[in-house]
Amino acid sequence: MASTLLWGVAHLAVERRRTGLALMAAYVLMLAGVLTVFTAYSTKLLSLAVQPYWLAWLTVGVAAIALAWTGVIVWSFLLVRPERSDTVGRFLTTTLTVALCALILAPTAYATRLAYLSRDVVNTLFTPSSTAAPVLAQDPWNGAERVNFLLLGGDAAPGRPGVRTDSMTVASVDVETGATVLFGLPRNLQRVQLPAGPARDRFPYGFTGEGPDTPGLLNEIYQFAEDHPEMVPGVENGKRGSTLLKATISDILGIPVSYYAMVDMKGFAEIIDAMGGVQVTIKNPIVYGKYREGLLPAGTRRLSGQEALWYGRSRTDSDDYVRMGRQKCLLNAVAKQADPVTVLNSFERLAAATKRAISTDLPQDLLPAVVDLAGKVKSARLRSLSFVPPLINTAYPDRYLIRRKVKEALDPPTSTRTAPAHAASTTPAPTPDDPLTLDAVCH
Repeated sequence: MASTLLWGVAHLAVERRRTGLALMAAYVLMLAGVLTVFTAYSTKLLSLAVQPYWLAWLTVGVAAIALAWTGVIVWSFLLVRPERSDTVGRFLTTTLTVALCALILAPTAYATRLAYLSRDVVNTLFTPSSTAAPVLAQDPWNGAERVNFLLLGGDAAPGRPGVRTDSMTVASVDVETGATVLFGLPRNLQRVQLPAGPARDRFPYGFTGEGPDTPGLLNEIYQFAEDHPEMVPGVENGKRGSTLLKATISDILGIPVSYYAMVDMKGFAEIIDAMGGVQVTIKNPIVYGKYREGLLPAGTRRLSGQEALWYGRSRTDSDDYVRMGRQKCLLNAVAKQADPVTVLNSFERLAAATKRAISTDLPQDLLPAVVDLAGKVKSARLRSLSFVPPLINTAYPDRYLIRRKVKEALDPPTSTRTAPAHAASTTPAPTPDDPLTLDAVCH
């Protein structure tokens, strides 16, 4: 038992001093190395966890330490075990040795399993890195002050063709502070201008759709591009929709949308369940279901995946625009509550649900920077601006007004822009008078 806690004790007990001292020195060096990694480089560990190269080495390193530790335990047992005549002593010490080895090997097997699942998720969801070396020190955003992500909620319902992106939000993130503005675009935005090229040549006066299945709404562009390869020449199947939608929304907002992530609605419910639910504040009771078969009472409560789905999708007794507000509140709640302990405790379920539910064009070599940025976002204030009536006429959207509002939302006072991320807690409390403050809207 002592040799399990400090290698070499058993060897010293049987007067193998040189070997015992060497094992002790190796143990101290190993422990010092582990502690150094988890203290001096703690901020980089999560970034390493999204890089398959480092995950492979981590698995090998953990397995090597566990095997060495187990070997020391067995070696110590062989040195100090009772005589053959002591049957009871032999049985007890053998049982203890097996238990101690299991105590070392079980966490190692679990850690190896997590590393394998992490590599599988990264390799499944994210496009391969353009370079073999991990990106840790260089500027991944090429000097940009903000990076813009398009967040899509896809709804592939039975009885209607293709995928409709009923939820469309652009998250504009300040790369220094993590301060984020969510720009919400309604699904029924009509006659939007498509980007220059074959798409605009086909619809020179704005997207009007084709036939009864596509009346010309913004949420139809994704599937329309997938069904019409000539709209996005040179782009492979499965990527045409996101490519055209990113370019279209970039043009609407007047900001470059670099990356997208789309979550399937049913898969989103699975992710929430894997997290153990999500806590939200419901201001007014929400009726849901085609035949009003359900009700989410008012108050602060923890929602299951299915309840969270209805919270974000229900339009009964409300409309698209009220629903958009709830969707942003839900995104805010998930971002704040997805802490590392929650993720670790349900990692396997989250990994499986994520692989089924999410598609994205984020490259693997950008993941460390995204992880670092996500940490800043969690400690910063999220604000929201939705382009809905009466601000915008969805049938004839004023793109110049939209762009002006976007510019105003992204142009805060200099003191706010330069404040470090940790200073978010010292800023004045949000008030309902600020139409952009998401916390005020959601509580």
